[in-house]
Amino acid sequence: MSASEMPTAPTTQDAAPPRPAWQVLLIRPETMTLVLLILGVFAGSLLSPFFLDIGYILKSFTLYAEFAIVALLLTMVIIAGEIDLSPAANMALSACVFAWLQQAGVPMPVAVGLGLLSGLAMGALNAFFVIALQLPSIIVTIGTLTLYRGLAQVIAGDKSIRVPEWFIGIDKVMIGGIPLPVVAFVVLAIVLGFVLSGTIFGRQIYQIGTNEVAARHAGIRTARIKTGLFLGIGLVAAVAGILTASRLGSVRYDLGLGGELQMVLMAMLGGTYIFGGRGTILGTFLAAWLLVIVSTGMIVANVLPAVQLVVLGVLLIVSIVATNFIYSRTQR
Repeated sequence: MSASEMPTAPTTQDAAPPRPAWQVLLIRPETMTLVLLILGVFAGSLLSPFFLDIGYILKSFTLYAEFAIVALLLTMVIIAGEIDLSPAANMALSACVFAWLQQAGVPMPVAVGLGLLSGLAMGALNAFFVIALQLPSIIVTIGTLTLYRGLAQVIAGDKSIRVPEWFIGIDKVMIGGIPLPVVAFVVLAIVLGFVLSGTIFGRQIYQIGTNEVAARHAGIRTARIKTGLFLGIGLVAAVAGILTASRLGSVRYDLGLGGELQMVLMAMLGGTYIFGGRGTILGTFLAAWLLVIVSTGMIVANVLPAVQLVVLGVLLIVSIVATNFIYSRTQR
C-alpha cells in the first residue's frame, strides 16, 4: 500500500463540526432560566398590575436580597465540587452576636466587626472539617447548620434583640432610586462574574470541580482555593445577617430560617451543576430574580405558605433534572 493510499486519522473538524450559534445558546442553562423569568413576569402581570411597576419589583427583591447575595458565593462553592448548607444559620448566629454585643454596650463599629469575624470563624470551621479532615461537605454543613442555629438560640433565647433605631432601614436607603441591598447584589454579581469567568483563579475553580485530582497534579492549590471559598461564604453570610437585622429592626435565633432552600434553589435554577465543574454567576443572578417573581406572584395570588414551599421544592427538583439533562446533551 502506497503512502497516498494509507488511511488518515479524522481531523477534529471532520469528527465534530462546530455547533451553530443558536444551538450553543440553546443548551446553555442560563437560557432556560431567562425564558422562565420572562414567563414569570408575564404570568405575574396577569395576576397583578403592580408587576409592571419596576419600583414594586425592586421593593419585593429587598426581601430576598440577603439570600441572593449569599447564593452568589454558594455558586462558586458548588462549582468547586463542594456544598455549604449552613449560611442561613451563619446569618442568624452572626446577627445574634452583633445584636447582643451592641445591646451590652459595645460600640457599634466593634459589634459589627465582631459579628463579621464570627461569620469568618464559622467559614473557617467548615473549611477545617472539609479540607483538613477530608469529611463530606454536605454532612459537615448539615451538622454545623444545627450547631450555629443552636448557638444563636443560646445567645438570643426565645426573645428578639432590638437594634438602635438609627440602624434600622437599610432597605430604605436608595442609590439612584434603587434600594441599597439590590445595588449590593448587582455589584457583587458583576465582580464575582468577572472573577469566575475572566481570571485564572476562576478557571482553577472550574478545574477543581471537574477533576480535583487532576487539578492537584496540575499544580493548582486546591486546598487553599477551597478554604478561601468557605471563608468567603462565611464572611458574606455574616454581612447578610447584619443587613437582615437592619431591615427587620430586631434579631431572633430563627432569622433566615429555611433560607438554605432558597439559596440552593437560586444556584441550581441558574444551571449550576450539583456535582461541580459547571455553572455561572449570570445563571444565579437570573434565578434570583426568577425566584422573587415566582414568590411574589404566589403571595399576590394568596397561595398558602405550605403550597409555596411545595412549589419551591418542585422548582428545585426540576432545576436539578434540567441541569443534568443539559449537561448530558453538552457531553454528547
